[in-house]
Amino acid sequence: MAIHSGPDYKKGDDQENDSPELPSNVETALSKSKYGSIFADFEICPLEPEETGVMQTVCIESGKNIVAVR
Repeated sequence: MAIHSGPDYKKGDDQENDSPELPSNVETALSKSKYGSIFADFEICPLEPEETGVMQTVCIESGKNIVAVR
């Protein structure tokens, strides 16, 4: 999956997913994580149809049960 900010992303804009907009609780957990990695139960929203063998573009709607990786 490629994580983007939301449905307004421009297809082919590979730099947009370098720093996508995230829900505030996910952003906070990432900023507090020593290694910048977290695990969570994410709700994602597909931004394009699923296609076999192709990475699907999605955005993160929410994150629950967030655990920072050490």
